[in-house]
Amino acid sequence: MIFLSVGTQFPFDRLVRAVDDAFDLGLINEEVFAQIGETSYRPRNFESVASLEKKLFDKHLKESSSIISHAGMGTIAMALDNNKPLLVIPRLKKYGEVVNDHQAAIARKFSELGHLLVAYDVAELPDRICQLKHFVPRKRKSDPDAVANRIREFLNDLSEFR
Repeated sequence: MIFLSVGTQFPFDRLVRAVDDAFDLGLINEEVFAQIGETSYRPRNFESVASLEKKLFDKHLKESSSIISHAGMGTIAMALDNNKPLLVIPRLKKYGEVVNDHQAAIARKFSELGHLLVAYDVAELPDRICQLKHFVPRKRKSDPDAVANRIREFLNDLSEFR
C-alpha cells in the first residue's frame, strides 16, 4: 500500500489529482490510502480521508510500502525514521500553496543526500513513481558534533556583530 499524505494544514489538490491521474496511466498497480485535508477534490481511484489522528497516521505510514507526500519536515522525518521510500512534491508559492518555496529547498537538500525522490512539477511524477518502486533511501546519520559546531559558529558570528 502506498500512503499519500498532504499534511494537516491545507489541502494539496495538485498532488492528489496527479496521483489519481497516475492510476489512469497505469503507473500505480497497488492500493493507495490518502490523507488529503479538507478539499472539494475527491479521488476516483483510491480511498481517502480528510485527516487522521496521530495513531492512525503512524499506523498507515508504518504499514505502507512507500509514501508520496508534500515536502513537509514531519512526514520526511517519519519516513526516514521508518526507512520508507518517499517521493515528495513540494508545495510551491507560484500556485499559492505556500508563502515561499521552503519546501522546494528542503526537498532539494534531502534528495541530494539520497533520502528521498522529488518531483518539482506534476509532469515529473510518472518517472518518479516508476523510480519509487525500486528506491532505497539512504539512512540518515546523526552527527551531533557537526550540529554543535554549526551552532557554535552561528553564535560566534552573532557575537562579532555586537
